[in-house]
Amino acid sequence: MPSYRTLARNRDFTALWVGATVSELGSRVTTFAMPLVAYAMTGSALWAAAAEAVFLLGMVAMLLPAGVLADRRHRLRIMRFSLGSGALLYASLVVAGATGLLTLPHLLAVALLTGIATGLFAPAEYAAIRTVVATDELPTALSQQQARQHVAALVGGPVGGALFGLARWAPFAADAVTYVLGWLLLGRVRADLSPTSPTSPTSPTSPADRARPLHDLGDGLRFLWGRPFLRVLLLWSPAANLAINALFFTALLRLVEAGFPAWQIGLVETAIGACGILGAIAAPWLIDRFRTGRLTVAIAWSFVPLSLPLALWNHPWAMALAASFGLFLNPAGNAGVGSYRLAITPPELVGRMQSTMQFASMVTMPLAPALAGGLLAVLDGRDAVLALTGLTALVALIPTLSRSVRSVPRPAEWPRLPDPEPAPQPAPVPIG
Repeated sequence: MPSYRTLARNRDFTALWVGATVSELGSRVTTFAMPLVAYAMTGSALWAAAAEAVFLLGMVAMLLPAGVLADRRHRLRIMRFSLGSGALLYASLVVAGATGLLTLPHLLAVALLTGIATGLFAPAEYAAIRTVVATDELPTALSQQQARQHVAALVGGPVGGALFGLARWAPFAADAVTYVLGWLLLGRVRADLSPTSPTSPTSPTSPADRARPLHDLGDGLRFLWGRPFLRVLLLWSPAANLAINALFFTALLRLVEAGFPAWQIGLVETAIGACGILGAIAAPWLIDRFRTGRLTVAIAWSFVPLSLPLALWNHPWAMALAASFGLFLNPAGNAGVGSYRLAITPPELVGRMQSTMQFASMVTMPLAPALAGGLLAVLDGRDAVLALTGLTALVALIPTLSRSVRSVPRPAEWPRLPDPEPAPQPAPVPIG
């Protein structure tokens, strides 16, 4: 399997990855700081939670239409529009904050609109990766994406907190700068990221197809549902996200109730981020050596034994140990399954396939805190963790009992669609 060093020679992917990484680092800073700003303005934990909730609402609501756009419009223009919009939105918070005119409605409006911009970016990025990366390089490329997310999570909180200590608007200034840098870096991509040629009878840009956006929206779901492996993922992913996020949210609430200091709880997130980075580095090796189906099943069960220490010991180190070992394997699972999906999806459907799967995976996540809180209201902490451990085990049976999942081979044996042919490239234009 191609290594990270081999993939680094792919200039288009490198420009795409670095641009997205820079902007995601800024986004993690703002995601951490925005609830703090809302709380500082209102003194209300409810409004602090609302700042994050409206961002997630905007992102999830945009995913499905963004998939249609990614299969109809130029992917690079979509991504740069998303980053340019985010830069302007965050700059508006900087101006308002520096002049003393920042209001809660303004803050919530920017949270919603930047969530929409984030949802717009994601399907276009996956469709672009399918174009600029060869099929045998997909596991390494998506492993590199997983590393990006864990690095951003690792440094976003500390940097966001430090900037917030300087000024309420400082995190937004940093994010605006990272979005501008990301916009510039994406300008270095030279591959043709336009959708299928308009002359093709299956082109999503043909006049007949432009008139039926709802039909196009359903194409992603029909494609996923028509293939047994993808159909199982469509059911398993949201259930797993609900159970595992509720499990760790319950463990976090128990630490807060027990009175552990914030710095100790913060070290849990640091340990998780560091182990996630190591897992992303090891992911291509794991994907190459183990059957993708069996690796998926192993990851589905990995959180079950690891959650038992959470029931027995209510301590930050117990949570750090359980979450870190669980998330070490997670990048290999996400990259392996994601690569297989991209490898078997026709290029003209990648945006809609990815947006539909991402929407299904994320739609249950807002329910996880509610499930955790409800269980803690009727059970003690140990029994709540055990109940969610049982739910996680039941959810793990979904891929385990599916022959279509267990039978997926290693990447070298995947069924493959032809890689998109690169178009002739113009000479590079320096960015000033």
